[in-house]
This record gives sequence, C-alpha cells and structure tokens, in this order.
Amino acid sequence: MSRTLSRTTLYRNAGKHLAAIDDDWALLLQRVGPCRMQMQEEREPYEALIRAVASQQIHGKAAAAIIARFLALYRGKAFPSPKRILATDFDTLRACGFSARKVETIQGIAQGALADLVPSRAEAETLDDETLIARLVQLKGIGRWTVEMLLMFTLGRSDILPVDDFGVREGYRLMKGLPAQPKPKALGLEGLAWSPHRSIAAWYLWRANEVPEYRRQGD
Repeated sequence: MSRTLSRTTLYRNAGKHLAAIDDDWALLLQRVGPCRMQMQEEREPYEALIRAVASQQIHGKAAAAIIARFLALYRGKAFPSPKRILATDFDTLRACGFSARKVETIQGIAQGALADLVPSRAEAETLDDETLIARLVQLKGIGRWTVEMLLMFTLGRSDILPVDDFGVREGYRLMKGLPAQPKPKALGLEGLAWSPHRSIAAWYLWRANEVPEYRRQGD
C-alpha cells in the first residue's frame, strides 16, 4: 500500500511539474489524464532484459505469444534460470519465434547473469542509472534503449528520457505541432526542464501518439 501511495504521489507531483512548463504540456496532460504508468517491480533485471529483447521491433501481441511459447518450454511457473536457457538447443529457442539474433542476445544475457554482469535486483538498486547502462550495454545485442526500459519499468527510475525512442520523439512533435521530429540530442537538451520527472514525461509523450486531436493535426 505504501509503495502504491508513493507512486501515486510521484505521478501527481510530476504532472504538476510538467503542466507548469508551458501550455503545450498543460494541454497534453489535460487530454491524457492522470499517469497510469505500470511497473513490473517484482521482476529481476535478467528476466526484464529477456522480455525486452523479445518485444523489440514487433507488435505487443506477437511478443506476448513468443514469450508464452518460450515459457512453455520449461513447464514451471517460474521464469527459467540462466542455466536452463543455456541448456536449451538454439533451434528450439528459434522455434518460439525469436530471430537468430535475438536467440544469441538471450543466450548472452543468460551468460551475463551467470558471470554477475547482469546484477540481481538488490544489487541494481544500489547502482546509479549511468553505471547500470554502461555495465549492461556490454552484453551482445543490448543497447542503451533496452537498458532504459529496464530502468523505467522494472527498477522504477523516474528520471529517464529515452531520446532514441521513435514514439517519444513523435509524441513531442505532435504535442508541439512541429513539421519533423526533434533529433535525439535536441530532445535531450529540451528534456532537462522535465527533470526529475523525465520517465513520466516520456510516458505522456508516448500517449500523445494515441490522442485523436494530435493525430488529426498531424495528417
């Protein structure tokens, strides 16, 4: 209960901060409503990374189906351990729907977990954002965006701005009525004013893509 209350308070404070920046932000918050950003705070970073890789560049329903087939290989309710994944044949993993590159990345995450490169949740809680990013991008196939998703949705870090994310940049374009998306570096500079609530700002920019009024003006 206390964690829920804390999260609710965080979102309320973030909304006040963002709405006070300018009229565009105030209108976006009015159109979207209260932040409903969902966390998966019970997951270990190892599991969160594998799920993030499974979801890359495909529709959410397709990703869920692939994960379901992957979990079915192991029959238990718990997420498979790194050792169990590494003991699984490459082609068996491919048959779940993963590309060859994604299988290699998943195997690399499992190897990284065994080598303590992928931290436990307890250890991750003690590390700052940039330290975690620098550590995890050493894994083959893991880029900054994937780690940023882990920071936001698993570790609950509230000041992450994934400037390389297409949806975030497009949401900013729609909110501001711009002819083109901002470059990542420019968005990063603009986003300094959104700190310490940049994760919540990113959530609102994703939602801007779903607001009919913005879509009509973008046509």
